[in-house]
Amino acid sequence: MSNPRILQDALQLNPQERYIVVESLLQSLDKPDESIDNIWADEAQKRLQHYRDGKVKTISFEEVFS
Repeated sequence: MSNPRILQDALQLNPQERYIVVESLLQSLDKPDESIDNIWADEAQKRLQHYRDGKVKTISFEEVFS
């Protein structure tokens, strides 16, 4: 089946069915990447350790939102 035909068929669906198709397509593109998750987890651990060691300057909640 060609792309234009798939789109034409999808547009004939009712709104709820189109929503399901769209959600399924979007979810298929947003698969977790374990290597990226590991990189961010390592970065978070480094930042936490730097905070605990006093190596970073912190800003209070009040100062951020003032």
